Amino acid sequence: MSSTRSGEDARDRDEEGRARSARPRDGLGRPLPYGTAGVERQPEGVVRRPQDSVTEAQALLDAGKPFHAHEVFEDAWKSGPEEERALWRGLAQLAVGLTHAARGNLTGGPRLLGRGAAAVEEWAGDTGRWRPYGMDLAGLAGWARRLAAEVEESGTAVDAGAAAPRLR
Repeated sequence: MSSTRSGEDARDRDEEGRARSARPRDGLGRPLPYGTAGVERQPEGVVRRPQDSVTEAQALLDAGKPFHAHEVFEDAWKSGPEEERALWRGLAQLAVGLTHAARGNLTGGPRLLGRGAAAVEEWAGDTGRWRPYGMDLAGLAGWARRLAAEVEESGTAVDAGAAAPRLR
């Protein structure tokens, strides 16, 4: 990845000229100052089998890295079949909702958790597939709503690893 940073407002660019942030990030995906050691980033644009996406995302969730799990779901959303895109997008929303709840975003976290819960339920209802790739979509939607309510009620951030859902 090349860097064309020549000033405060310049952005990192990849070989094709697309903006890509090369800044290191912490475990919740927050940018750190250049030169700081961060958490290894998830590679973007990886095409995985759906089962592998679920397995990799679960490992990242268990490690307290929901931002990185969101990137795995985003890859599946962008590379998977059209009829599954809403499922993967909903799962990405759940992961980013957990990310925001762990970062202390007490409004955005619950909102994204609710949006993701509604998305996976709608997809399951439309397709009749409540357990795709072994995932429990009804259980995930329930987890998301409970976590959203907990964050709203407590007014505090959650521990991402401790609050992570079981996908299967």
